[in-house]
Amino acid sequence: MNVNIEFYASLMKYLPPGKSRFRREVSVEDDITLSRLISQFHISEAEAHLVLVNGHFVNCGEDRDQRKLVEGDTVSIWPPVAGG
Repeated sequence: MNVNIEFYASLMKYLPPGKSRFRREVSVEDDITLSRLISQFHISEAEAHLVLVNGHFVNCGEDRDQRKLVEGDTVSIWPPVAGG
């Protein structure tokens, strides 16, 4: 199945090649969990600070371990950032 991934800031280095600066459509196994998708791109739990699926926040730990993705989902991930 295909899902969209969006990696921002320092996480953009983990994106596979493509035309969009921060977004890619990728093919993944059916019934993949959010945690498994994140780990497939070698992003640590500490790096995946803010994670959204279709615009909805998903807590780290068990919520990400149990959240199964479906065709067409968009996963957006931001690292911890500072500033102001």
